[in-house]
Amino acid sequence: MQNANLKDYIHLHILVLIAGFTAILGELISITAIPLVWFRMLMAGVLMGIYVLFSKTKLTVTPKSLLRLSFAGVIIALHWITFFGAIDASNVSTTLAVFSTGTFFASIIEPVVYKRRILWYEILFGILAIVGVCIITQSEMQYLTGIILGIISAFLSSLFAVLNGSFLKKHSATVISFYEFISGVLFITIYIFFFGDGFSKEFFNLDTSDFWYLFILASVCTAYAFIASVYIMKSISPYTVVLTYNLEPVYGIIIALILFPEKEKMSPSFYYGAMVIIAVVILNAIFKNSRKLKRSHT
Repeated sequence: MQNANLKDYIHLHILVLIAGFTAILGELISITAIPLVWFRMLMAGVLMGIYVLFSKTKLTVTPKSLLRLSFAGVIIALHWITFFGAIDASNVSTTLAVFSTGTFFASIIEPVVYKRRILWYEILFGILAIVGVCIITQSEMQYLTGIILGIISAFLSSLFAVLNGSFLKKHSATVISFYEFISGVLFITIYIFFFGDGFSKEFFNLDTSDFWYLFILASVCTAYAFIASVYIMKSISPYTVVLTYNLEPVYGIIIALILFPEKEKMSPSFYYGAMVIIAVVILNAIFKNSRKLKRSHT
């Protein structure tokens, strides 16, 4: 791993800022969650395909790998649908605060997938995260639907992250992302055909602002962010990257307060609950790092 310089760390924080801005775009885009995610994954898939063409990346995978990547594509599609659905049902601040519980879902899913034991502090931090969610829920009962969708989205995101972690042992991030985006689009397409209203003329009749917000979401916040986050790990340790990404809800909530002050102004209890969740997420990352350092010195 190369030594990181100030430019690398600034780039990392820009990526985290972009991740937080995803929720802001979800608030700005007027179409509902399902078509929003369909357009996002289609545009990102096309852009990733162009990148694959110019970088001459080989897309050959086994049928078994293709099936697994397709399953992960469905998971990420459902994650994004519930994420943007949570924003529609509540607001950016509530969604991002509750979404921070994803780290603890990962602490439960990882032992199952990688067949390791659950650690005591993961259970403790998980309980504290639930306490944070309860504090938020009690003070923001009008956003209960959004809170539930946000928790489901956090679980799906954690499942997706754990699955992707196993995929990276065999495939590049570009190959993984390409097949996941394409399979996600196919999944949503089938759903719209059989359970939705179909692809009417109105479906494709996007406002100019919606089109450009979607393009930014697909290009900067999806295709670019997926590729750049992998390249940044060549100079910055994965632990530092993961720890820094825990600032995503903080950045997102601050941006939301600036852009939508009336809708995003919450009760003091909300911020107490959000601080509990975010503090626990960061402590969890610190504990994990300290355990890795101890193992490396033994």
